[in-house]
Amino acid sequence: MHAILNSEQEELLKRTRDVLGHLRDVLAETAVSPENRSALIESIRQLDELFMLVIAGEFNAGKSAFVNALLGQKLLTEGVTPTTSQIHLLKYGEKTAQTPVETGVWVQTAPVDILQEIVIVDTPGTNAILREHEALTAEFIPRSDLVLFITSADRPFTESERAFLSQIRDWGKKVVLIVNKIDILADAAERDQVITFVTDSARKLVGEVQAVFPTSAKLAQEAKAGQPEKWAGSGFGPLETYIHETLDDNGRFRLKLSNPLGVGQKLVKKQLTLVEADLNSLKEDRDLLADINSQMVYYNEDMQRNFKARLGEINNILLDLEMRGNAFFDDIMRFSRIPDLMRTSRVEAAYETEVVADAPQQIDDRINELIDWLVAQDLRQWTAVADHMSKRKETHQDRIVGEGGPREGTLAYDRQRLIDSIGKSTRLAVETYDNEQEAADLAEAARTAVVNTGLAGVGVGIGVAIAAAAHVVWIDVTGISAAVLAAALGLLVLPARKRKGKQQLQEKLEELRHNLVNSLTEQFDREMRRSTQRIEDTVAPFARFVRAETDKLTVQHDALVEIEAHITGLQGQLNVKTSSQNQ
Repeated sequence: MHAILNSEQEELLKRTRDVLGHLRDVLAETAVSPENRSALIESIRQLDELFMLVIAGEFNAGKSAFVNALLGQKLLTEGVTPTTSQIHLLKYGEKTAQTPVETGVWVQTAPVDILQEIVIVDTPGTNAILREHEALTAEFIPRSDLVLFITSADRPFTESERAFLSQIRDWGKKVVLIVNKIDILADAAERDQVITFVTDSARKLVGEVQAVFPTSAKLAQEAKAGQPEKWAGSGFGPLETYIHETLDDNGRFRLKLSNPLGVGQKLVKKQLTLVEADLNSLKEDRDLLADINSQMVYYNEDMQRNFKARLGEINNILLDLEMRGNAFFDDIMRFSRIPDLMRTSRVEAAYETEVVADAPQQIDDRINELIDWLVAQDLRQWTAVADHMSKRKETHQDRIVGEGGPREGTLAYDRQRLIDSIGKSTRLAVETYDNEQEAADLAEAARTAVVNTGLAGVGVGIGVAIAAAAHVVWIDVTGISAAVLAAALGLLVLPARKRKGKQQLQEKLEELRHNLVNSLTEQFDREMRRSTQRIEDTVAPFARFVRAETDKLTVQHDALVEIEAHITGLQGQLNVKTSSQNQ
């Protein structure tokens, strides 16, 4: 081929090979099927080989007879049953011979001039009894430079022919329709009716059809065998003229490049559709992850707000205790109550009943409620993440119904595997979540924090620590009061001692409040970080996968769009140059 190309054609050929080579490399990084990748590789290889003319059609359409008539020699077996059970590659050779080259494929050589410039492929029928023959035929369609599709005048455009032409259309092949056996039709009107039917049907199905020729392979063979009067009725004259004119040097070059460019364009469009579908699916994954992150933000905000409200309830209990303590001091620390002050045990009992009251138990209850709430919310958030991932999995499964499940190594397979992994982690976290143990651990941590402030001893509860702190104040006050009374200085010192008692109570409770709030806040923040981190660690592999796949597919998408533009440009340039050369 290179020997007969001019410089412009050489440049077009080089650019075509470069673009398709780039496409081959890009497709190697995708989930494109091995069959499609092989078709592209084979079409690139065909650029350096002879022009390939593929003969296709049903087994009883007369393909073998047509080829024999075209070549002027009876090289192929003819019959009313599927006589062509193999694919035959007809090539030029000094001797007539048949040689098997691979399973189901034979090379037939013959000293026929037209075979010096083209290879003719005779295929089994599209409706052949052996389906592997049909599969072999389908493999040669992507490799063809031009398809002569033969239908029979007695059964034009059958269902199997329609299906096969659809495959040819999908590969963007140039098609010439041959209506064979026109000699069996009664008259010209019937012939015109069949031709119109085939032409209209083919154009509706595949769009552009290069040409439609009514022929009789039988009459053509008889004419070439010594009965020239039958040549006009065979219809082979216009067909052979078309073939010779279409398959001249320029025509063969245009079709030769159009073939791989058509294959490349089909694969680009197909892969772009798949990549865009995957990118859209990944966008849904990113939206899901963004929704989880957004919910975590709102979850943290809600938890902080509710936690402060619960701390406010504890603070109110301490404030109420302080107010009762101040009222008690105002009542008991008076000169008129000196006799009562002398009865220390009775005053202490009154202090216990009126001031301390049930404040320790209330605080214990509030802290226990806070802990139970924190545990419940943590579990609820895990459940929410599990539900989100479960819904995403269901959506993904709906999308692949009927596809036989995702293949290993594909985006769908990897996504499903990761979502399954997250689902298992979240389900395990929810199912094994021990509310009582979590609450006990948090309560122990809070109690330990109070112990560490020095307000309570080991084994002492938070409520007991509060009661102890309040009683320390009362012991100090009663001791001071006794000393005052003993010194007979009650009238002068008692008001000052009352103020000091109130101040000490306020300071003790403030210290307790400060330490308790700080300890609970630190524990709350620690638990929030732990809960958030567990969820983030569980979702992280999926998030990394989504980011990586998005980046990879975006690069593939941009490369495919660029290749598609180059292919379109080459096709346009090829048509322009061919038109100018023909003129």
